[in-house]
Amino acid sequence: MNAPFQSPDDRPQSSDPRLPLKLLIAAPRGFCAGVDRAIEIVERALEKYGPPVYVRHEIVHNRYVVDTLKTKGAIFVEELDEVPDDAPVVFSAHGVPKSVPAEAQRRKLLYVDATCPLVSKVHRQAERQIEKGQHILFIGHAGHPEVIGTMGQVPEGRITLVETIADVEALPFTDEDNLSFLSQTTLSVDDTADIIAALQSRYPHIVAPKAEDICYATSNRQAAVKQIAPASDLVLVIGAPNSSNSLRLVEVSERLGTDAKLIQRADEIQPEWLEGVGTLGLTAGASAPEKLVREVVDRLSDWRLVDEQPIVSAEENMVFKLPRQLTE
Repeated sequence: MNAPFQSPDDRPQSSDPRLPLKLLIAAPRGFCAGVDRAIEIVERALEKYGPPVYVRHEIVHNRYVVDTLKTKGAIFVEELDEVPDDAPVVFSAHGVPKSVPAEAQRRKLLYVDATCPLVSKVHRQAERQIEKGQHILFIGHAGHPEVIGTMGQVPEGRITLVETIADVEALPFTDEDNLSFLSQTTLSVDDTADIIAALQSRYPHIVAPKAEDICYATSNRQAAVKQIAPASDLVLVIGAPNSSNSLRLVEVSERLGTDAKLIQRADEIQPEWLEGVGTLGLTAGASAPEKLVREVVDRLSDWRLVDEQPIVSAEENMVFKLPRQLTE
């Protein structure tokens, strides 16, 4: 890690604009293809059907994005019983249990599914594993909307949530049981690898998915933090406290020995955080727009002379198609 910047009197003042601040900006960062698609789905639904358009759960976990869509006529609810019979409704990018579209069909609601295609891929894998008579061990965080959605794809009692290696050790199954595993798409790459290793050690015959479930954007953003954190005195992660992928970015930095702070907006930054900081890392979770990154850079520039240095660890060009009902 770089030695922290020291002023001549050995007591740096973060508000002094004469003190330089090297800013390592991670790339890739911010919006992924699934988030771009989900937001565009809501915007196109508003254009096609007119406001209000209801959205079940936050379309993505970012307050700025949600508030912006609210100003355009989106109404966010937690359950379908809050949606009037004659109003269109969008399902969030995290995915929903099968019971939700079934209820929408029963009520003859006009609905648009904004589930990220990479989450939908996990749903289809779960269905295939159940068809093969397997019991699914699902690696994820209890209560997260994606976990609720994925576990709701299969009959009750056919899937078990695994959050930690300790959970693996406590499982009641034997290697004679017909087991498979899947994982949430926004987990820590390293933690998930450890849990998978524990599963495969205890159950050598467990069936793995054909491809890794953790999505490209989650993996890339964690890899980018691994590039900037060792050279930084502090890392700022722009993201929501209920955003799994953003919380994982904080953890990645801290495991590398660099303090990290999760912020939603620039006004949450405390000037004293920058005391003794000569090199600052900056990234954003997959639900945070680039506008918020620039907002943070502007705030830092109010206090210090900022030297921006992009650190590119991967290039992303993934694009997902919109639902046909919004393009016809």
